[in-house]
Amino acid sequence: MRVFVTGATGFVGGAVVRELVEGGHQVLGLARSDAGGDALRAAGAEVLRGEMERPETLTTGAKAADAVIHLAFNHDFSKFAENGENERRAIATLGEALTGTGKLLLVTSGTGMATVVVGRPTTEDDEPVSGDQFPRTPEAAARAFEARGVRIGVIRLPQVHDTLKAGIVSYVIGVARQRGFVAYVGEGANAWPAAHVSDVARVYRLSLDKPGTFARYHAVAEEGVPLREIAEIVGRGLGLPVRSIGPEEAASYFGWMAHLASRDLRSSSAKTRRVLGWEPTGPGLKEDLATFAWV
Repeated sequence: MRVFVTGATGFVGGAVVRELVEGGHQVLGLARSDAGGDALRAAGAEVLRGEMERPETLTTGAKAADAVIHLAFNHDFSKFAENGENERRAIATLGEALTGTGKLLLVTSGTGMATVVVGRPTTEDDEPVSGDQFPRTPEAAARAFEARGVRIGVIRLPQVHDTLKAGIVSYVIGVARQRGFVAYVGEGANAWPAAHVSDVARVYRLSLDKPGTFARYHAVAEEGVPLREIAEIVGRGLGLPVRSIGPEEAASYFGWMAHLASRDLRSSSAKTRRVLGWEPTGPGLKEDLATFAWV
């Protein structure tokens, strides 16, 4: 299968490209720089030079492929609404290019974007949050093309990690360096789901061959790792004190991340494991943090 991948030079995208190539797929990766193109070629992929802001680039890539994996997103959270709109436009461009073909458009979402039901982890069947308070809507953008002859898949990501990056835990590390101590809110019993980047990449590959007009997957290896345990490992790694703060202090300490710092975001992948035959084998989040590249 020939697969067009946006975000192909990113942390998750690079792992997905390698997984697809090793699995026998042909990969066409989007690259905006010479360095990105060189990295894709070294991984065994073809290169399409272009940018997300140029719709003709996305159209060319989508029409040249049997399936599209959309991974690109600007994680500058100071421009979250703008970046969410750019993502919506990109997905719409890809959907238009695939309309009537029956080909797969696989988009990336997050487990934290699922509607939370108090008392249980979120599942693949939980609908995404909606409304003006959350401007990122990749699932809705993609599903608009479900009735237009495009197969739609959604992969929700947790904290994706190795020993160099760890999702929004990496932001926790950055904040701790700035503040001089590592904080968690209250008892720190709230937990975030996680998965090693190699396990996440396999979910993308396995999902390519599944039939049906719509599917949603959770690339979750660990249902939830408590924030206090994360903070304690980060504190040891940075050589900084660790302490609890009250909810009223969260905004001044965590900034834009304050609303996440006290949320319990546990998420299940039971359905994904059953449907895809996927079983995570990579290191856990705490194991990777224990040997993290702190400098």
